[in-house]
Amino acid sequence: MPTESAARLNEISNRPGASAPAEAGVLSVDLSAIIANYRLVQAKAPSARVGAVVKADAYGLGARTIAPVLAGAGCRDFFVAHLAEALELVSGLPESARLYVLNGLAPGMESLCADAGIVPVLNTLEQARDWQAYATAVGRKLPAVLQVDTGMSRLGLGADELETLLRQPGFLDWVEVRVVMSHLACADMPDSPANAEQVRRFAEMASQLPEAEQSLANSAAVLGMSDCVGGLVRPGLLLYGIDPLSPATAGLHPAITLDARVIQVRSVQAGVGVGYDHDYVTPSPRRLATLSVGYADGWPRALGGKGAVWINDVCLPLVGRVSMDTCVADVTDIPAGCIQPGDKVELIGPHQSVSELAALLETAPHAILTGLGNRFERRFTGHALPQA
Repeated sequence: MPTESAARLNEISNRPGASAPAEAGVLSVDLSAIIANYRLVQAKAPSARVGAVVKADAYGLGARTIAPVLAGAGCRDFFVAHLAEALELVSGLPESARLYVLNGLAPGMESLCADAGIVPVLNTLEQARDWQAYATAVGRKLPAVLQVDTGMSRLGLGADELETLLRQPGFLDWVEVRVVMSHLACADMPDSPANAEQVRRFAEMASQLPEAEQSLANSAAVLGMSDCVGGLVRPGLLLYGIDPLSPATAGLHPAITLDARVIQVRSVQAGVGVGYDHDYVTPSPRRLATLSVGYADGWPRALGGKGAVWINDVCLPLVGRVSMDTCVADVTDIPAGCIQPGDKVELIGPHQSVSELAALLETAPHAILTGLGNRFERRFTGHALPQA
């Protein structure tokens, strides 16, 4: 007969959206906020169908929970990077949903993709030829998205390659190009001349596939480039409550908070070294709290000595280096006895947004979100979870 603790562990591991117990900390995801942000994108792009970018486990937040919730709100187009990500999601989505694999397929994966009803994004002549060959072999026309490179030089067919593909015997007979897409390199800078040039190139290339729906706009383009909305928009950051532009868009709902646990509180005298290599030495008697989060959890090492956490409305500077599993905050400004082991501190939330943290580190909000590790417990609030 299982022990009480074993039964509790089994209950935790089998609940919807389950993750590890909150030893490192808790990443809370407000599903109602995500739905509200989805509605906001719909209002910003009323002429388009709104998809959802849920690659990288919905930017680290939990795609197997978030994607079905968005489907319940009416979303039917979901974008991931790899086939394996799509295969994890397909059983939890309605049959009317469409899953797109942005990186395309590795050679030999065509049958697995087609059998699951997943749609590949064809980025190269080789991917396109392999998909056509498989369609021919099974004797049925297969859907695909065609990506064209309009100036980012990352993924997609160049203008010459597109012409080659469209002249390829049988390609359009066996491949149903449902969407033609590209990606903007400078959408977070709406006034960049590169945007206008990419929009021009995209219009020119997409015109060669007049029956295909057009998709160019990501979150930033939805906000700042209404001329390139097209028929299908692909928001990511906006859904998760993060504005890629500045200042923040009115009506956008923050969707995540991140807390860590206090492990230990100690008082030290002046002249005491803290952390590896004693990068920080106390200038006066201080009280220090060791927190249950480090760079192995995605709490960036670069925050040592310049980042901060919060408790209530009090800013607590990080001192010394961020270690693999811990970091240290100066809690001298908290009255003695008012912070104890087991208390929570805010890493991300009302006092410190993902965007602010990214700006401090001179990186992208995407890098902060996708770096948050699996030792944080994911807790989903604000909406009924999908049935298991």
